[in-house]
Amino acid sequence: MKIKTGDKVRVLSGKDKGKQGTIIQVFPKLERVVVEGVNILIKHMRKQGDRAGQKIEFPAPMHASNVQVVSSKSGKSGRIGYKFIDKEGKKTKIRLIRSKGQSEDIE
Repeated sequence: MKIKTGDKVRVLSGKDKGKQGTIIQVFPKLERVVVEGVNILIKHMRKQGDRAGQKIEFPAPMHASNVQVVSSKSGKSGRIGYKFIDKEGKKTKIRLIRSKGQSEDIE
């Protein structure tokens, strides 16, 4: 998966379409991500003994295809690609945002 923890993303579909947030957690095998402040669900906890019942709000995982990475420099969003650069004889892999024929480094 090309999305990493800490990336700023924009939601493309669902009830929170258009919202932006940062990635908190990534589940590569399930192809799901948890975005801060997006896709908030409420879990109703039953009372047990002396403890009162309560509602717990938490951000639920969403499919990785429903988010798109946003550049921190220009604010443009696009798909993620890779570019290899030669630095002092070592090949280094850099992530790019590709959008409308242009590309911009993320890292």
